[in-house]
Amino acid sequence: MTLVLGAVAHDPKVVTVWTALRTWLRERGLPVDFVLYSHYELQVEELVAGRVHAAWNSPLAWIRTERLAKAAGRSAWPLVMRDSDQDLTSVILVRRDSPYEKTTDLAEHTIGLGAVDSPQAGLLPRALLRDSGLVPGENITVRHFDEGAGLHGNDDTAERAAAAALLAGSVDAAAVIDLNHLIFTRENTLPPRSTRVLTRTAPYDLGNVTVGTTAPAELVERLRGLLLSMNYSNPADRHLLDLQDMVMWRHGRTRGYQQLAASVDAEGFYSTDGAITAEGYRP
Repeated sequence: MTLVLGAVAHDPKVVTVWTALRTWLRERGLPVDFVLYSHYELQVEELVAGRVHAAWNSPLAWIRTERLAKAAGRSAWPLVMRDSDQDLTSVILVRRDSPYEKTTDLAEHTIGLGAVDSPQAGLLPRALLRDSGLVPGENITVRHFDEGAGLHGNDDTAERAAAAALLAGSVDAAAVIDLNHLIFTRENTLPPRSTRVLTRTAPYDLGNVTVGTTAPAELVERLRGLLLSMNYSNPADRHLLDLQDMVMWRHGRTRGYQQLAASVDAEGFYSTDGAITAEGYRP
């Protein structure tokens, strides 16, 4: 039997990554292949239906998978995740010379966010605003840079657009994941000392490799063991880890998704049984 993995083709390099990973796993005796999807919503539905055995999910896709599986009388769990997907934060940036000192100062102003389905630049920053009494459409204007609906923010184009809008003065604040803030500063998308952090979210986790009860248990355990065995000091492993922007695989966990799940419920993005209920959201 072949273990079938699912992934979303949010970037051309996804093909390179998964082809290399398939080769690495096969060389170690695991019969594996992969299927690419154009967006996460279909991948989640295919995973729960058992048409793929495991899937590299975004955090939002994980939440929907868990809900759909439960509604179907099944279960799902995060098998492994990258070290680089744990304990991240998102930041709300303002121009350095702006008068804003706290989140509530953004009342009656405009903030630029990433895609509407982006956990790191959409759902979590919107939750941060709500916690400060700022309600989009009521006392703050939210401008979404929607690039790639259904990709759950994996394409950083939207965050780049929000950052550029902040510099241009067309928005008063912008939300990006902390890693992109560092990258944008390093590559001069955000020139040094042009912006400052107004506030940030609590730490959260990003993606994981999700499996469910329809997956062949023996092959899943072999997959887990092989991925966890990757060693950055081994050149053959290092190349593959570098492709995936990580140093090591770690055991999957769920505690880093609680604030995202709360935001999903607060906005009615998904129902408790995993149906898509966000108004106007169709990948």
